[in-house]
Order: sequence, then structure tokens, then C-alpha cells
Amino acid sequence: MASRKAGTRSKAAAKRAQRGSSNVFSMFEQSQIQEFKEAFSCIDQNRDGIITKSDLKETYSQLGKMNVKDEELEEMLKEGKGPINFTVFLALFGEKLNGTDPEESILNAFKLFDPNGTGHVNKEEFKQLLLTQADKFTLEEVEQTLTMTPIDVAGNIDYKSLCYIITHGDEKED
Repeated sequence: MASRKAGTRSKAAAKRAQRGSSNVFSMFEQSQIQEFKEAFSCIDQNRDGIITKSDLKETYSQLGKMNVKDEELEEMLKEGKGPINFTVFLALFGEKLNGTDPEESILNAFKLFDPNGTGHVNKEEFKQLLLTQADKFTLEEVEQTLTMTPIDVAGNIDYKSLCYIITHGDEKED
């Protein structure tokens, strides 16, 4: 009886693992999966289907960063909780992207700074808020954020478009 229960448990665990990995693919559109596949291929330097410390080190080297500490690379690999194949790679990105607040929550936060309901906030005011409030951004992080932000000629941010970019990615990247 105990062996039969153990067999049932392992079958159930296998089905959960299969569902878990198949759900990863349903989190993304096919075009996004293809982009992740291309990124994975670039990082998997030895083309063995697994991202290793040497793969990461070589990728950093190609990007011009030669002195990456082994501890830093090992921390990255630990996030995968085992060998990082493409499915795990995709799951890691899914976890990171799912950490984003829902679009409606982000919109509601912006609306606090838009009392007239225009759908816009002033770029300079937004920049100042990012630099001085709550989880303060560095100037570099602010500049990086503003490069992907839709700003009109008057210097106003279309925050509805920005919310879409934050939650769905920038469709104009193609």
C-alpha cells in the first residue's frame, strides 16, 4: 500500500512539474518566446542547452566586462535552482515579469499626480519624484527609464502608454 501511494505521489509530482513548465510557455506570446530563445542562444556559448558559469563569463567578456566575480555569476545561477535550460530561463523571466504590479495599479498611482485627468505628467516632476521618493532611483536609472518613456514636445509623459510598456514591453522594439 505504501509503495502504491508513493507511486501515486510521484506521478502527481511529475504532472505538476509538467504543468508548471508548460505554463511557462503560455505566459508569453510566440514572438516573445522567440526573442528569449535568441537571447538564450547568445548566452549559451558552448551550445549545450544549459547556461553555465563559463557561458555567463564568456557573455560578459563579449560585452566588454572582463572582471565579473565568480560569486556574482554563482548567485545568478542559483536563481535557477538547478541547471538553467531554456524552460528554466523562460520561467526566471516569467517570475521577474510577474513581479510587476498590475497595469491598473500603476495607472492609479500615476493618476495621483494627474489631478486634471489629462493622462500626462510632467517629465521633470516625474524625474524629481523618482530621485527623491520611496525606493529612490539613481540618476542613471532615471535616464534609462526616460529613454523608453513616451514624452511629448511639451515635456509631458503619456503615462498610460508608459504603463503599457512597463507591463507588456515596448512593442516598438522591432
